[in-house]
Order: sequence, then C-alpha cells, then structure tokens
Amino acid sequence: MAEILLSLTIIGVVAAITLPSLTGNINERTWNTQRKALYARFSQAVALMPSLNGFGTLEGTIGSSGSQSITEDNVAETFVTAGLSKVLKINNICDNEHLADCGIPEKVTPLSGTAISFPAKMSELNENNISFTHLAAAGSSYSTIQFDKLDTKAAAFETANGESVAVFYNPVCTSSMDESNMILMQNKMCANFVYDLNGTKGPNTYGKDVGVITVFYPTDSLVVSPQPYPQDAASGTSASISVSGVCKNLDSEYRLPTKEDLASLVINKNIVGNLSAPRYVSSSFTSNASNMWYLHVPTIGCYHMEWGDVDVSIRCVKR
Repeated sequence: MAEILLSLTIIGVVAAITLPSLTGNINERTWNTQRKALYARFSQAVALMPSLNGFGTLEGTIGSSGSQSITEDNVAETFVTAGLSKVLKINNICDNEHLADCGIPEKVTPLSGTAISFPAKMSELNENNISFTHLAAAGSSYSTIQFDKLDTKAAAFETANGESVAVFYNPVCTSSMDESNMILMQNKMCANFVYDLNGTKGPNTYGKDVGVITVFYPTDSLVVSPQPYPQDAASGTSASISVSGVCKNLDSEYRLPTKEDLASLVINKNIVGNLSAPRYVSSSFTSNASNMWYLHVPTIGCYHMEWGDVDVSIRCVKR
C-alpha cells in the first residue's frame, strides 16, 4: 500500500508540473489554427465586396485641415449589417452600447502586460488615429500638415464559428497617394477588426486569443493580420544595421513587415503594446535607407526614407 501511495504521489507531482505546460501548448496550437482560419474567411469575404467605403451616414464638423472630424455615428454597425453580413456568416450584431452582448471582453492585455479597457472607438485604439501635426518633407523644404480624421464608434458581431469581433470603420477610406514621399495610412484603412477567439473567456491577451485584422484600400483591398515579435529584433542606425536574415533568425515563420503590416500595428498601438521605439522598419537596406519604409510611432505616417543615418528598430511579424 505504501508503494502504491508513493507511486500515486510521484505521478501527481509530475502531472502538476507538466499539465500547465501541455495545456498551454495545446491552447497555442488551437489559437494559431483558429487565427489562420479567421484570417482566411475575412480575406475571402472582403474579396467579394465591390467596395468597402461609403456605408452609413456621417454626422460631425469640418476639421481645421478641411477634412471631416466625426465623433458620433453608427457607420460601423451599418457597415456590418449592410455590407459584411452579406459575404460573411454572422450570428449576432451589437451596437456600440452593447459590445459585451457579442462577447467582447471588458479588458484586454497588450504585449506590455498591463490590462486596458477594450477600445470603444477609433481614438481609443490609438489617439493619433484622429489628429496630429507633423513636419513633412516636401521636395527640398518642409511643411507643417495637420490631420483631422474620423473617430467612429465600434460595433461588434459574433461569427458562425464563435469568435467575437469588434469593428472600427472608416467610411471615407481611399487608395490615393498623399503628400510627396509620405503615405497617410489612416486614410487608406477602411475597416479594422479586433477579435477575441473565445469571447470573454480568458486569457483575453493580445497575441494569444486576441488579435487584429486590418483592411486597406476600398477596392482591390489588402487584408493584413500581423503577429509581431514581442520585442524589437534589432536596433541601430540605417548605416549600421542590416535586416538580412534578422527575422528568420528568430523563427522561420517571422518576416519583415510590409508598410501595411506596420500601419496595422500602429493603428492598433494601444491593443498591441510595446511600440515604444521611434521608427519601425520594413524593406531591405544595409548601408543606406533609400529603399526603406518606416512608421514613426505613435503617429501613422508611413514614409519612404530618402535621407541619411537615423535611429531605426526592426519589429518582425508573422501571419
């Protein structure tokens, strides 16, 4: 009897040590599979929509730069009911006042590790989604440009597969270029989705059951869902840092971000967390930055680098 009890005790200790790790690994694999399936369904649905802009009615004022500054509207809900629900199986749709009824958690935890309230409108994803002032290069001179953008309220829905999704919508998104060598990616963002794969059930953490899907350009839309490495993979100056192989050295699934990947991360800065470095890099360069795209945190301007040494950081992503 003593030998049996000793054996059971040993089995119990081993189980207590190994089960949490085993359960965590199973959850990670499940989330990865579900995340990829969700991205595939959204990509297929968006491809079926002739255009992503123009849904809903707008109410608001005209900003100082001549663009609309919207604070109260229901365009995200209209986008779901009149557009997305026609091409994607949706079980339940919730307005801004009832996001929890669609399984949206009250709080989420970004990569920084400190839980935040779930964003209810565009500015709560990143305050600089709405307005900022930037000194932009224009040929051989510089000009100050003020941006005032839409602060649309989120709506939410539940998919047929049980995911909870919050929708942040820009009804006046465009594909046009802006301002010399600068692309204002918040103009190009048509729809941004923050999803929770298992609703209010934990851990409600970005990179695990919580993630983002961002859709750029109203027609021929591009859907991205970057999963960033938790920290910068490398940092230095454009003359001293080489991006060759730096992401693959982390993991074979990681790669350099595209400018849309970068824009998605910064649009969702508060949800993502850990975006503190001054510039994030995509594209290839070694001793010069002539082919480099970067995003300046916390603003959303996406730039084509055309000048000398600057401090840069590389944040690798996987899909």
